Parts: sequence; C-alpha cells; structure tokens
Amino acid sequence: QVQLVESGGGLVQAGGSLRLSCAASGFTFDTYGISWYRQAPGKERELVATITSTGDRTIYADSVKGRFTISRDNAKNTVYLQMNSLKPEDTAVYYCSTYILSRKVRYWGQGTQVTVSS
Repeated sequence: QVQLVESGGGLVQAGGSLRLSCAASGFTFDTYGISWYRQAPGKERELVATITSTGDRTIYADSVKGRFTISRDNAKNTVYLQMNSLKPEDTAVYYCSTYILSRKVRYWGQGTQVTVSS
C-alpha cells in the first residue's frame, strides 16, 4: 500500500524558512520521481518542484526558483522541500506525490499546511 506522509508545515513570518518532509512507503522509492504540489484557498493545485529517482535532476516552478530546494534521501525513503525567503503568497497546503506508471495511478499525501504571515 503506497503511503506518502508530509510533515513540517506551520506558521512562519515572511522572509522565514521551513523544511517539509515526505516519508514514503509501499513502493520501490528509489525508482520513482517525487513531486511537491501546493493548493491555496480558491486556487487550483499547482506543481512546485520535482526530483528524479536518483536526485540528479530537479525542476521548479518559476514562482519558487531560487528560494525552494527539493532533495531526497533514498536511504530514508524521504523527500524534502527546503523553503527559504517565504512570501505570503506561498501560503497553501503542500502535498507530495508520485506517479506509479505500472498502475497508472498518481498517489498523494494528506498534505501539510504552510501559512506565511506578512
């Protein structure tokens, strides 16, 4: 059973930092890319960052480039999102996700709330 469990969200002032974690289980973690998405109230869910299975490539949304860093520790089955220089517009529920091609299913965690006050 695929499980993705996010943690590390919270309330932070603008300019501050948070590190989100996504603990994965139930699949061969080191063979799948992992993504972070976010959804703000009244807005569609958007892709924030993606990391390949080996961690050798990363992709970021323009809105977070230079401020967020995605990384992974395959020994711990965990993906991280380091968020620096946070802005009020980064306020959202953050989800980690992976797509299992053999099942043609995208899996999601339960999400973690990030709130940035101005």
